[in-house]
Amino acid sequence: MDEEKATHEEQHGQEEQHTHEHAEHEHGEGAQPRYYYGNKMARIYLQALEDVLGKNGVNALLNLAKLKHLINNYPPNNFEREFPFEDFAALNQALDDVYGPRGGRGLGIRGGRATFKYVLKEYGAMLGISDLAMRLMPLGMKLRLGLGVMAETFNRSSDQVVRLEEDNEHFYYHIVRCPVCWGRKSQTPICYVALGLLQESLAWVTGGKNMSVVETTCIAKGDPTCCFVIDKKPLD
Repeated sequence: MDEEKATHEEQHGQEEQHTHEHAEHEHGEGAQPRYYYGNKMARIYLQALEDVLGKNGVNALLNLAKLKHLINNYPPNNFEREFPFEDFAALNQALDDVYGPRGGRGLGIRGGRATFKYVLKEYGAMLGISDLAMRLMPLGMKLRLGLGVMAETFNRSSDQVVRLEEDNEHFYYHIVRCPVCWGRKSQTPICYVALGLLQESLAWVTGGKNMSVVETTCIAKGDPTCCFVIDKKPLD
């Protein structure tokens, strides 16, 4: 167990070092670092928002978020890290601005849930996810593997940094560097797309069970991480 923990910490350190070096390379030593999503991940989210809002709805969001260059011109379908966190945050802020806090929350969660099917399609094979293998596992193992795979997906393909912890009753999914609320301020947690994505991914790995997922802390309100607490026992 100690060896596994040491290996995990070493990998986590390498991930943070890689993203730090990537940001410094983009802007030079001493400059304020910028962080990026992979083009594929940003493209996936825009496609998922189309499923929820329609093409015209997404175009309106892009216009309000001052991302007109993306209208009918989504990022390329590749793994290059070229989509700035600032743009991803602006897109999610536009949801709140157009639909209000309550409407923005609901649509953000729906967008996150819709994102999962694209993540599964685009990243599933790369990460070795098998529907059959998942069905044969005990619930606790399914949850641990599913959350671990989700964290690994973002740690590998973007400058987002995710850390997973657990105790006897809960898993704690910490987003240490979060593009959803990047540069935003709020009195309450606002990472709705991440919440929806976690909800849908856990429903998939558990075969449709309803798992409690609650964002308890958020960097936008001054907390050190955006933390999502997942109960180990299903609600139903």
